[in-house]
Amino acid sequence: MLTIRYMFMSLVIMFTCIHSHAQAQERYSLDGLIEPSQTVNIASPVEGILSGVLVDRGDMVARDQIIARLDSKIEKAAMELAKAKVEFSKRKVERNEDLYKKELLSIHDKDEMETELTILELQLRQAEENVETRTIRSSIDGVVVERFLSPGERVGDDPIVRIACIDPLYVELVAPAEKFGAITQGAKAEVVLETPKQRKYIAVVIVVDKVIDAASGTFGVRLLLDNPNYSIPSGIKCKVTF
Repeated sequence: MLTIRYMFMSLVIMFTCIHSHAQAQERYSLDGLIEPSQTVNIASPVEGILSGVLVDRGDMVARDQIIARLDSKIEKAAMELAKAKVEFSKRKVERNEDLYKKELLSIHDKDEMETELTILELQLRQAEENVETRTIRSSIDGVVVERFLSPGERVGDDPIVRIACIDPLYVELVAPAEKFGAITQGAKAEVVLETPKQRKYIAVVIVVDKVIDAASGTFGVRLLLDNPNYSIPSGIKCKVTF
């Protein structure tokens, strides 16, 4: 009788362990949306007239690539003038170096000329920066999703182009409150695109909201999805399985 009782208890314990393991291994899916990991509106730091826009919608661009230029005739002329002044001042300092060594030039005059050269070099740097600010560059690697302005238009506060970073991509989803604690940073999930081919990818959880929305009983989750060949489109729905 005692042996039968022990066997029964062993079976109960075994069933409980198997059931718990099955629950731990239970898979569940949530709806997600694939979005660019970054979207920026590229504008000009200064006002002016666009002399050229070098990219259009759909073009891939790299960080620091020139995407537009403002008219800079006046700024370039000022830069060339500043260069000429610096070159003249350098020659003046060099010519008077021998006079100073022969004590035919006072330390005060020598210091005055060298200070003048330093000031002119700073003015040249400022002039070069004025020219550079009229060259608009991309701040990220990505694709041009919209072009707002064309050559000849005036640039103010409005953006010239919008660029989206699509490598990597973000997978945004909303999870029910009962999954809080089950989804953790670093966890991997299977992402299936809602396309006819239903291609599968692996993404990694990078953000789990720490606050649950009381009204909906949900919290946000963000996953990182690599897209090195730009084969995954942004803006598409997907199923995320943990």
